[in-house]
Amino acid sequence: MDITGEIKFNTARSGGKGGQNVNKVETMVEGYWNITASKLFNEDQKGLINEKLANKITQQGFLLVKSQTERSQLANKLEVIQKMNQLVKKALLVPKKRRPTKPGKAAKEKRIGTKKKWGEIKQTRMKIKP
Repeated sequence: MDITGEIKFNTARSGGKGGQNVNKVETMVEGYWNITASKLFNEDQKGLINEKLANKITQQGFLLVKSQTERSQLANKLEVIQKMNQLVKKALLVPKKRRPTKPGKAAKEKRIGTKKKWGEIKQTRMKIKP
């Protein structure tokens, strides 16, 4: 799902590359997305997003993403959108449940074989009793 329509943007002056352009153009972009007001996801999905992205969510409930790597505001805006979509997509993925398995017959035989081999080696190290 694409959350582009629900993101609010703020701009500010950015540090880094750009020379004199940095001092006069607001190229850094901050994207805010209100998770609770979103119409794209149901309550379970919103809870999952809140849980998995808790360190990126403000106290007001906004998901905050910044970008200031590019020299233009538009490029930074596109990067914010891309980052936010990736974060939400990754947060909604439910990992597959692990099914516990038992070792196979070959693995058991290999383990017992190595144990016997080491046992024989240790037997040869023992002192011979007169």
